Amino acid sequence: MTPADRTSRALGTVLGSAVGDALGAPFEFGPEGAFSARFPKPGGGGEMCGGGGWDPGEATDDTQMAVLVGESLLECGGLELADIFRRFQRWAVSGPKDIGLQTEDVLTSGEPWDFAAALHFQVNQRAAGNGALMRAATSAVYFAGGGTEATMDAGRRIAALTHGDRAAWEGTALFHELVRVALSGGDPLDALPGALDLVHPDHRARYTAVLAPDWHPDQATEFNGAVWPCLGSAVWALRTTDSYEGAVRAAVDLGGDTDTVAAVTGGLAGAVYGADAIPSRWTEPLQVPLPGFDGRVLRAAELVGLAERLAR
Repeated sequence: MTPADRTSRALGTVLGSAVGDALGAPFEFGPEGAFSARFPKPGGGGEMCGGGGWDPGEATDDTQMAVLVGESLLECGGLELADIFRRFQRWAVSGPKDIGLQTEDVLTSGEPWDFAAALHFQVNQRAAGNGALMRAATSAVYFAGGGTEATMDAGRRIAALTHGDRAAWEGTALFHELVRVALSGGDPLDALPGALDLVHPDHRARYTAVLAPDWHPDQATEFNGAVWPCLGSAVWALRTTDSYEGAVRAAVDLGGDTDTVAAVTGGLAGAVYGADAIPSRWTEPLQVPLPGFDGRVLRAAELVGLAERLAR
């Protein structure tokens, strides 16, 4: 595993997640098979089609929040949870096209950063959505060099800013660890048993079920907007294909919460196959607007620069 290989995988994680997000956005809440019905031939082109309120290549809240996390980590020189929360708040009140209902409630509640998500969960008893998992590509790259315990702990702590249910924390921690393994040259699928041993006992069984080699998304008992079937679907897409493009196509074709399932899949597949495996026809139109941040719009080159700094 050369430094160049590791860098390529780090770039693949961040860029791959953003591409999956933008590719899946127009198909969100659509039926299974809609993507392949429209684009039956892999490599045929035109897949960054836009629609559903999204411009071609436009990334959603998944990538926007991931960028905010990554920029906070770099500008603060480490994990400053209050700073991340402030950036999230600034973004949330600036009219993003898409924001999860729970995330919006937490960020606009007026409660302190270290209390808002816990209070929301205490009142609503529902906070196991995939809204923390979806934004984890940048933090997974940043903390990968610290080892298993450090990266999983960071994943949990960042997730807890908006999600009071520990299920969301554990899914984000697992994603962090799978990316860490891939960036070090290992096979994240082989690392699953060891990673599952580190999941909180209250949530280990549900993650063990959806990450099993014989699990299929059709077996999910919840919508893939929940954190565990979302991660399970992403791992399934990685396991059952042999390329970045194949994995992301499979993820979008599942229907449902297509932007987030594809963002998580794209992050994992990018970590495994590297940035060069992501088709240029998908990266060229990529754009990540940042509402609330002076009209900034990041393109693929800016995401690559961000990933390079996170990986140092």
